[in-house]
Amino acid sequence: MNDRWKPLTRADPSGGSRLAQFPPQPQRAQNSRGGSQHPVYSRHSNGLEQFFGQIGSEPGLRILDLSGASQANIAFITNLGHKLYSEDLLQSLDQAFGDGDFFANQSAPARVEEFLEQSLNFPDDHFDGVLAWDVLEYLAPVLLKATVERLSRVLKPRSCLLAMFHAEERAESIPAYYYRICDGSTLLLTLRQVRRPAQFFNNRAVEKLFQSFESVKFFLTRDALREVIVKR
Repeated sequence: MNDRWKPLTRADPSGGSRLAQFPPQPQRAQNSRGGSQHPVYSRHSNGLEQFFGQIGSEPGLRILDLSGASQANIAFITNLGHKLYSEDLLQSLDQAFGDGDFFANQSAPARVEEFLEQSLNFPDDHFDGVLAWDVLEYLAPVLLKATVERLSRVLKPRSCLLAMFHAEERAESIPAYYYRICDGSTLLLTLRQVRRPAQFFNNRAVEKLFQSFESVKFFLTRDALREVIVKR
């Protein structure tokens, strides 16, 4: 297995005229010298709470985090006795398709297959849960379909995937975040960059996207992010 995909047991040391609303409750992250970094937004997450409630308490489960490795997520998940696999899928998207038209490049079958083999190359039924966060919003239809199919394959039957989708239909640009787990029902979101989404996802579009899964559940939120739990 590629070293990037070894389970993590301790911490490993980016426009449009309309912008989606940021979540409320901003705080300021401090760097080691006391300087101010990007704002950090704390939000209660019913989706996260249900995700961990559904995967069960049996130790040794495999969880895939698509927001990249972070001290907070590694510590929380490994303290539960599980194994965490991390991939910064948004960064991988930019590296694989950023040379030219980002979304058009995602429609080339050969490039799609290469991306999946490099970024999501796991055995079938390998994971007990996937934290997809908001990355699916930046995948063009061809790549999106193939990626969801791949995630379905690598998830065990009746396992869960947690995803986030912005609710503002007219937003031409949306904030992409780093997602850090504070506790079993609280997330800390740090602005990563503002990006153009590949498409808008209303509830019907989300249900169609995951139509091969057993169930899709939406959670009401007070901000512009919708939380979705899908069961394989």
